[in-house]
Amino acid sequence: MPDDSHTGLLNWTIGDVRVTRIQESAFEGGLDAFLPFATPEALDRIEWLGEDFVTPDGVLKFSIHALVIEAAGKRIIVDTCVGNEKDRSFFPIWHRQSYRFLEILEQAGFAPGDFDVVLCTHLHLDHVGWNTMRVGDRWVPTFPNARYLMAKHEYEVFLDLIGSDSDDAMRQIDRVVFADSIEPVVDAGLVDFVAMDCEICKGVRLVPTPGHTAGHVSVMIESRGEAALITGDFVHHPCQLAHPEWSITSDYDPEQSVRTREARFADACENDALVIGTHWPTPTAGRLDRDGKVYRLR
Repeated sequence: MPDDSHTGLLNWTIGDVRVTRIQESAFEGGLDAFLPFATPEALDRIEWLGEDFVTPDGVLKFSIHALVIEAAGKRIIVDTCVGNEKDRSFFPIWHRQSYRFLEILEQAGFAPGDFDVVLCTHLHLDHVGWNTMRVGDRWVPTFPNARYLMAKHEYEVFLDLIGSDSDDAMRQIDRVVFADSIEPVVDAGLVDFVAMDCEICKGVRLVPTPGHTAGHVSVMIESRGEAALITGDFVHHPCQLAHPEWSITSDYDPEQSVRTREARFADACENDALVIGTHWPTPTAGRLDRDGKVYRLR
C-alpha cells in the first residue's frame, strides 16, 4: 500500500530557480509488472542502486510526487499525482484514496490559488489527478488561477485513443481519467495546448521526450550556468540508467522510448545536469556518470 504518512519534502536550487518535491505517496512494488526485466537477480547486479531504490528482497521502490518550480516570478507545478476520491478500481492501491497532498502543499507555502502554471508532462492517471478536486458531485479545477499546459500533440493523440473502438484496459482507464481529471479543466477554459519545445518562462522550457506517450515532454531548467531535467515518465526508475533498453510495458512506442532515454541520459551526463526523477524515491535526484556504455547515478 502507498505510504502518505510523511511530508516527503525535498528541495533543490538550480541557479536562481528553486524546485520542491511535494510527495503524495511512496510504495514498494506495484509497478514491477511494468518492468518485467527488472528481476531481483538483474537488479542485484546494479550494485550502486542500494536500498534507496530497491528493497533487500529486490523489490523496486517508487514515489508519486509533484514538483513545484519557482522561477522568474512564476509558480509552476509539474504533474499532479493521483488525486483524491478518484475511481481507480483498475489500480486498487490508488482507488478512492484520501491523501494529504493539499495539506502538505500548503504547509510548504504553496496555496493552490497561488499557482500560475500547471504542467502535465503527459496525460496518464498518476500525473493529472490533482488537476481537479471533488466539490459536491462535480470535478472542479484545483488550481483555479493557473493555466494548465498540455502538449498539443499529446492531447490530440490522447483524444484519438479514447475515441477509438478499442475496449482494452488502457483505453478504459484513459476514458475515466479524461472525464474526471482532464475534461473539466478544458471545459473551464484553463488549458493552453503548447508545442513540445515551448518556453514556459525564463530558465524553464519543455523538451520533447516521446515514447512513453506520443507527445510526452520533460522540463529543462537552466539558470546561471546550472541545469536540471525533470523527467516525467521517459524513465520510471533509476535501474533504467544501467539498462536504457528496459521499456515499460505500457509505453506507446517502446523503441522510441529507448532512443529517448539514450539521448537524454547522454545529454544530462555531458552537461552535468541534475536529473530529478518523477517516480524516483528519496533521494529522487542526482547527476549521471558514464559506466561503460550506460550510466550510474551520482
